[in-house]
Amino acid sequence: MSCNNTEQNEHTIATFAALKTAIANGEEQSVKELLADQPMQELERSYLIDLANLNNNRAIITLLENIPLKQ
Repeated sequence: MSCNNTEQNEHTIATFAALKTAIANGEEQSVKELLADQPMQELERSYLIDLANLNNNRAIITLLENIPLKQ
């Protein structure tokens, strides 16, 4: 079980890093694919929205604002 949890954490970290890169590059389609309507924590979502605001990309900001939050 520990190995599976480690693999899941590594996947989550890799996905988050890919999201940051896609947002910074303005790659709307990649952001959509990486988000896949998966819920995320408020802090993560806020960070990504701030990053998208740096590029003033309304399409990506809207995508991020519509992601459900983890309870």
